[in-house]
Amino acid sequence: MSEDTRPRIALALGGGSARGWAHIGVMRALERAGVHADIVAGTSIGALVGAAYAAGELDRLERWVLELRVADVISFMDLTLSGGAFKGDRLIEFFRRGVPDRPIETLPIAFGAVATSLNTGAEVWLRSGSMLDAIRASIALPGIFTPVRHDNEFLVDGGLVNPVPVSLARAMGAEFVIAVDLSSDIVGRRFRPAVLAETTAGNVDKWVQNLRDIVGLSIEEADDSVAMPSLPDVLAACMDIVQVRIARSRMAGEPPDLLVAPRLARLRLFDFQCAREAIEEGKRAVERVGSVLADLVPGPSDASR
Repeated sequence: MSEDTRPRIALALGGGSARGWAHIGVMRALERAGVHADIVAGTSIGALVGAAYAAGELDRLERWVLELRVADVISFMDLTLSGGAFKGDRLIEFFRRGVPDRPIETLPIAFGAVATSLNTGAEVWLRSGSMLDAIRASIALPGIFTPVRHDNEFLVDGGLVNPVPVSLARAMGAEFVIAVDLSSDIVGRRFRPAVLAETTAGNVDKWVQNLRDIVGLSIEEADDSVAMPSLPDVLAACMDIVQVRIARSRMAGEPPDLLVAPRLARLRLFDFQCAREAIEEGKRAVERVGSVLADLVPGPSDASR
């Protein structure tokens, strides 16, 4: 296949909070295989990493995330009493230091981000205007980050409607879509033996236990070796199930040409300091589908034609 006949390749980068650093590893492995994207569509953390790639700033982003520590993650948490637990301004401002803002229309690689309208429930595609504003809207996880005002609407995380934005990539002219799904192995992760063992050993949320004591509830277990999951774990597991179901439904109707699925269920929502682990798993995920990539790379014989 020559460069002239190569299809327009798009990356559809899914949401997944801290697991999203795996997108960096996926891009590195694709580059090493000779596969370069013409289009990037991202949801939530996929929008953040995808924007850095489209802006030619992936090296700078990777250096930044590899230096993140727990204290840095905590410093991003600008508490608020309106619309969400955190404003999200500190996170975006920190990101701005490494990846300067610019109009999406001027990026070297075509880029689009997905958000959700709180007013209508509709999917919103952000393909023009401030790159950082688009990222901020796409990562506005309900209850965690405050919504973003945009054209008389309030926008929140795009993962509510389109966790892996294959449809946006197609609409932007992609002929071959490589989708990166970060949620393929997260359902039930909180109730696997290793996690339950930690909980039984005393890792149950203290405030939940105190609430039970106050109202006089006893903890009755069918099996004394398995602790009842905490309220936050139950709620988070329900969110995982909804996210996976939506992603699978969307991709069943809008299938990608290649699906890359990093296995990072062990990472929690705000484990952003675990970038190295996520990046390496992103690389391994590409290696697992490496045979499919060969047809996308121009060979020596093609180049000489």
